[in-house]
Amino acid sequence: MRSALLTVCLLAAALAVPLAPVAPAPRAAAADACGTVVARSTGGYWTCTFVDNFGGSTLDTKKWIGLNQPGTGDLCTLNSPRTIGVSMGRLRLSAVKTTSTVRCPARANGTRAKYAGATVSSYYRFSQQYGRFEARIKVRNTSLPGLHEAFWLWPDTRYSSDDNWPNTGEIDVMETYSYQPSLNVPFLHYWADSYGAVDGFNTSWSCKSQRGLWHTYVLEWSYSQLSIKVDGRTCLTSTHAAPSFRKRMIMNISQYLGGGNNLYDGRVSLPATMEIDWVKAWR
Repeated sequence: MRSALLTVCLLAAALAVPLAPVAPAPRAAAADACGTVVARSTGGYWTCTFVDNFGGSTLDTKKWIGLNQPGTGDLCTLNSPRTIGVSMGRLRLSAVKTTSTVRCPARANGTRAKYAGATVSSYYRFSQQYGRFEARIKVRNTSLPGLHEAFWLWPDTRYSSDDNWPNTGEIDVMETYSYQPSLNVPFLHYWADSYGAVDGFNTSWSCKSQRGLWHTYVLEWSYSQLSIKVDGRTCLTSTHAAPSFRKRMIMNISQYLGGGNNLYDGRVSLPATMEIDWVKAWR
């Protein structure tokens, strides 16, 4: 009896002791139109302002325009189903040899280029000053010369002039050249162009980006700093705060043929196509 009574008293005492609070289960990361929210290095989160996952069957003309430009030499920029396509959640931009029915725009002297590349641009659709810009891209797997691809920002001429380049500003987040098959070579165009390409200053030769694989290219841009990342690794940071970068800019994606040391010599078969999985921007 005593034993039973003691057991009851101990049990009552134990129940009277408040239990330690149980930590709530971690909440799932919040999401917005761009997907899982992205944390800022300075605290807080970026706010999604633009996203295209290319889920349709044609280019979304509320977000992009395909360019037509006569170009120079043997290359033009052409908006054609042969050069710009959307399917299976991918944007595909191609460089092609022209034909009697797929022709480059005529120049003032009546000549036309023999090859056509492709550029889509958010010209007059979307622009932003500062923020985070991201694209997931795969380019043709080759080490032969001739292919040149880019994800780049250019001034929105509704708000500022594009005259007097490079002082007007241009941010090349991603530039790949097939004769350098393991590199992305970003470039910041502004007054520093007078020094040429300077590793770690206005460009980088350490942004690893093997051709033929998917890579994510990111620009984080503020008044005082521009940082470029490939697959989460920062490989170029500029703190020059150049006036050239204090303006709204549009986004562009291009598949071209190369020049100079990367001159197209015919050994890479055409069409040559880059694929884009998504493009996103945050403020």
